Order: sequence, then C-alpha cells, then structure tokens
Amino acid sequence: MAPSQEKTEYDVVVIGSGAGGLAAALTAKLEGLDVLVIEKTDRIGGSTAISGGAVWVPLNDQAEAAGHPDTPEKALTYLRNTVGAAGDEALRHAFLEAGPRALRYLRERTDVQLAARTYSPDYHPDREGAAMGGRSLDPIEFDGRLLGPHFRTLRDPLPEFCVLGGMMVNMTDVKHLLAVTRSFASWKHGMKLVLRYFADRLGGHHRGTRLLLGNALAGRLFHGLLKEKIPFWLETPALALEQDAGGAVTGVRVKRDGREIVLQARRGVVVATGGFPWNAQMRAEHYPAPTGPYSMSPQGNVGEGIAMARQAGGVLGTGHTGPALWAPVSMMKRPDGSMLRYPHLVWDRAKPGLIAVDARGERFVNEASSYHEFVRGMYQANEAGTSVPALLVCDSDFMEKWGLGLALPGGRSREHLVRAGYLYRADTLEALARQAGVDSDGFARTVAAFNPPAARGEDPAFGKGSTAYNRYLGDPEHQPNACVAPVAKAPFYAVKVYPGDIGTALGVRADGHARVLDTRGTPIAGLYVAGNDMHSVMGGEYPAPGITLGPALTFGWAAGMHLAHGHDEHA
Repeated sequence: MAPSQEKTEYDVVVIGSGAGGLAAALTAKLEGLDVLVIEKTDRIGGSTAISGGAVWVPLNDQAEAAGHPDTPEKALTYLRNTVGAAGDEALRHAFLEAGPRALRYLRERTDVQLAARTYSPDYHPDREGAAMGGRSLDPIEFDGRLLGPHFRTLRDPLPEFCVLGGMMVNMTDVKHLLAVTRSFASWKHGMKLVLRYFADRLGGHHRGTRLLLGNALAGRLFHGLLKEKIPFWLETPALALEQDAGGAVTGVRVKRDGREIVLQARRGVVVATGGFPWNAQMRAEHYPAPTGPYSMSPQGNVGEGIAMARQAGGVLGTGHTGPALWAPVSMMKRPDGSMLRYPHLVWDRAKPGLIAVDARGERFVNEASSYHEFVRGMYQANEAGTSVPALLVCDSDFMEKWGLGLALPGGRSREHLVRAGYLYRADTLEALARQAGVDSDGFARTVAAFNPPAARGEDPAFGKGSTAYNRYLGDPEHQPNACVAPVAKAPFYAVKVYPGDIGTALGVRADGHARVLDTRGTPIAGLYVAGNDMHSVMGGEYPAPGITLGPALTFGWAAGMHLAHGHDEHA
C-alpha cells in the first residue's frame, strides 16, 4: 500500500517497539482494538533486544514451583527496605497486583514464555523481605527462524552476548565452552551450539537463530506482533502528540517517507521510546557529574517520548534517588573511530582475584556489588575527582580463567586490545599503575594490604563475598570465599571503567493504569506511557535483576487493558 493510501486512523498508536510498547500493542489487539506500532529505527526490539532479559515480578505464579513461595507482605517489605520513599507507594502496590496478572496473560495468550529462576538472590539479600529466587524470570530460548524473513528486522543483541561473530550465549553456555577440553558433557553442549550456529550461517542467516536473553524476549514479542497481524511502521519517527480542545490526546504526528502524517488514535497513544540516556542536554541536567556518552542503550534513545508527553501536560517524576540505572562500562576506540562499549554487569567483577581502584590506587567499593551499586560507589568516592574513571585490576591467573571485559580468557590473543589502549598489561604492579595513570605507591599499598587476608578468603575492608548475591556471581569452586583471591601473579592487567548506564529511571509520572498524570495528578485522557519513558516504580533504586523489564511488561499490559476496557470502569 503506498503511503498516500495507508490507513491513518486506529484505536491505538504505540510509539516504540521495546517490551513496554509491544506488550501494550499485543494486549490491546487481543482485547479487540485496532493497533499500529511505529518505530523510528529500522529494527524492532528497542533496548529489550540488547538487554540481559531478566524480568522481576514478585508473586508470579511460578515462584513457588521454583522453590521460593512469596507473599505480598514479604515483597512489600523488601521494596520498602530498598526503594522506600524514593518510589510511589500507590504505583508499587499497582505493580505487585498487576505484575503476576500481566505475566499470566502474556503466557496464556502470546508467545511470551518465561521461566522463574530457581536461585537468583535479590540484590540486597541481607534486607528483610528479600528472596533467594523465584521473583526473577528469564525468557525461554526462542527460535529466530520462526520470524521468517522478519528475522533481520529484529534488533541484533550486543556483540558481548555473542561468540564466533553471532552465536548468542548465556552464562551456562560460556561455562561449558570454557570447559570443552575438560568435560565430555561440556564438549557435547558446545558442539551442539556450534553445529546449530554453523547450520544457521550456511543457511543464509546473518547470525545465529538461537535467541537468548533480551533478544529472545524481543523475538517472542515480535512473533506475537506478526501472528496477530499488527501493522508496524519502521523508520517512522513521532514528531508531536495531537490533542483536542480539552487536552485529550487524539493522535500523533509522524514523519513517514519524507512526509508528515497525522495518525488518529480513537482510544489513545502509548509512549514507549526508551528514555533519554543519549540526550546530552538531559544527561547534563539530571545526571551527576562527570557524565558522558557511556550508555549501553540504543543510541536512538534520546527522550523524545518524554518530551512529547511533557508538551502534552505530563510531568517528570520527583523524589527519586537517581536518574539512571547504572553500570560500569569500559570503552575501546575502533580503527574507524567509533566506540565499542562493554558493560561489566555480572561476569568479571565478582570473581576471585579482581579489585577496583581509583586514581590514588585505593579501593573504594565492594567489587561484587550490583552494577548499579558499583557505579554509585564510583560517584560517592569521586568527591576528590579520583574514581572516574576507575580501574579494574587482575592478575594472569584471573585473566586466563575469566577474562576482563573485551579481553577473553583461555590464552586468547590480547595484543590488539593493548595496542588500542583498552587493556593495560605489565610485569609489575608499579608499571601497571604508571601505564594507567594511577598513583603507584598507593596502588602498591592497596595490593599489599589486600593480598594477605585475601589468601584466607577475607576482605575486611569492603566485605567482598559477604552476601548471597556476591557469592551467586563468584566462583563456587573457590573456597573459602567465592569472590576473593590475591592479585599476585604477573603479568598484571587492567581496564578503565566509566559510570555508564543501561537506561534511565527518571521519566513521566503515571498511575497504575499507565496513564500519564498532569501537574495536579490527574490522568491526561488518551495518553499512556510504558518502559523507561515512565518514571520508575523503583524511584532510581535497583533492588533486583529485571526491575526495568518487569514493570515494562506489567504497565504495557495495564495500558493495553485500560485502553480496551477503561471506559467500562468509568475511570
């Protein structure tokens, strides 16, 4: 259908194709509405497609079978002990009530299939109400071949989640691949993966079709979009929301094939464009200093959804403890001048034999804390201007077993990383410190103080390995502390990390139906928000794995349900 003949009136227009937007679109369609999804890039999936894919929803109906029965009182207690006054209490209750319903609906009506983790501690397991598993779920592996020719339309995962140039792997796969020469079971696991991958490439696919993590979730949502025949327009940026004389949102003005078109939305518009991590002006206004282009989010996430919602009368959230969901990020300049960013999320920091130091050569944080808390530690220690960037340091034993950022374990060549200035390598700690611009005397004192207790499995300074979450990401075979070992064997290695993020938490205020609220706290008719455009129910805190995708799916579903049935409730 030519652009001039394209239909321009729908019940619902969804702006953005991440988990929040697609959950809203699927729900609205399944409830009988006529839906269009618009996406400004040439790919479907948004931040979801490049994420780790964890979904945190307490009280979900898989938790008990996973060995972790939950109660509303326990979940509320944990959120009060982690989020507290930073989050909206009413929204918190709405999330806990709607989240399990949303997951059940999506499981029963769509391809969104998730599995609760049997062991995955909340990020603050020592606080009352914490769970050791059950609340976080992972997308079940998805076969990208089911997307047919649209497989190329799905946003590719981060290169860091792939090996061999396009084969997705999770932590279980990596452990098997590193052990293929030592274990027959690992060899079988690895061979099965590699044979499938080569079959995919020989079959003409641009990457492996075995989808994991957030790419599997985005693939499953996209498959639902295709099955339900929901139209989607790519390379169609939204320009402004349309409103009637009373302020109700009635549609959206978009750019399509070089022309501006007004799309009418009889029931409403859902804004789900992924937050503002790549908007330099908003970062400068809301992020702590120093900041920079360190985000792991897609670079198209520049906050236009938030801007449009504010222009229509919405307001930014307040009372939060931080504007973003932090993660330490290392960066390497490619030969063509572009930057490659690596998020140090769960693989290296918690393992035994790694420490983080500032420019004085001093440790400043428990390296095995969550990625969010690690960057918080960077900012809290940076009053003297010494911990941005920080330095992750390890010895040769650590490097060969675990790797460090882009530097892979197992005897791989790392010369290109050294030449690029990404990886520092030296035969002495003093030389390593000089290369990296760290005070060598302070660094020597730090390692000298760290190593003797580390040999006993102790970290009296910061308690690395002291919580269940620390140990969950450590090496269970290394005892007595899964997270602590000396930094002792030359050569020594280091990479610099910056205070990056995996998305923003500061967004537009909304109610439990995902309706955007105005300055008086009144819903704006016809305007809904989901994903990172919505002010986080966690208020800038990060209590567990999956606290972005859990609320994104929940409030996307809530938006779809209210668009379809809100008039029935006289809401």
